[in-house]
Amino acid sequence: MYQNTPSRSTIRLTRRGRLVLIATGAVVAGTAVAVPLLSLDSDKAAKPTALVIPEGWRAGQVYDAVDKALARPAGTAKKALARAALKLPTDAEGNPEGYLFPATYPLNDKTTPESLLSFMVNTANQKFNGAPTAAGAQRNSMNVYQAVTIASIVQAEAASKADMGKVARVIFNRLERGMPLQMDSTINYALNRATLKTSDADTRIDSPYNSYQRMGLPPTPIDNPGEEAMRAAITPTPGDWLYFVTVKPGDTRFTANYEEHLRNVAEFNANQKKSAQPAK
Repeated sequence: MYQNTPSRSTIRLTRRGRLVLIATGAVVAGTAVAVPLLSLDSDKAAKPTALVIPEGWRAGQVYDAVDKALARPAGTAKKALARAALKLPTDAEGNPEGYLFPATYPLNDKTTPESLLSFMVNTANQKFNGAPTAAGAQRNSMNVYQAVTIASIVQAEAASKADMGKVARVIFNRLERGMPLQMDSTINYALNRATLKTSDADTRIDSPYNSYQRMGLPPTPIDNPGEEAMRAAITPTPGDWLYFVTVKPGDTRFTANYEEHLRNVAEFNANQKKSAQPAK
């Protein structure tokens, strides 16, 4: 049982340092998943010849992109899941979230939603099912699907690629101490939104993705992570960190000490107040 938890009425932070007073305890929280524009390698006059799926897109975003790229009615790709015979792990229970691998996929006149989704899942299996990944997952006492789930949180939470290993370590440290993850990214997934604003009421929603109320990992990945996030999930940076906050762009601070964390928060607040002052 993890001891010395902070008082119940305390501060929760997103990775970018937004402050919210809640009654659950100091935590590492997350940020919204950015929603990039659909990127197609084509000119305006021709049909697209490729579809780019960015790292961190959710399955719903991928379905929409496939429909647009193939000029199909909205909802076509999602309905195609039942016919696609995707080679997903048993734990996924038919849900491809986490396995629609971010990459550039070629398109031609014979491309269908089923073939494109299968291509994405097969690519994920090639990336995730190799011996190094399986060994890394086992070394951290998890299976590959759990590693993909952690990678998806890392993808959503890390302020930069350089921070991914540390964010992964925070996740492991909190799990090992019996602490809830308390990540805003999982709340955003449950509410199907992308925002930096998470209210106290949001943290009380009844959802298996509510990592404030539920212990352990969410039941599925919360987006489709890239290779670097997956690498971080199986080889987290050594450290004892439990909290992190981005004090200013390019300066994310990780700590295991709550008092130090509060000092980092205070510095963030000072920076925010200073930047908000009108120029003279």
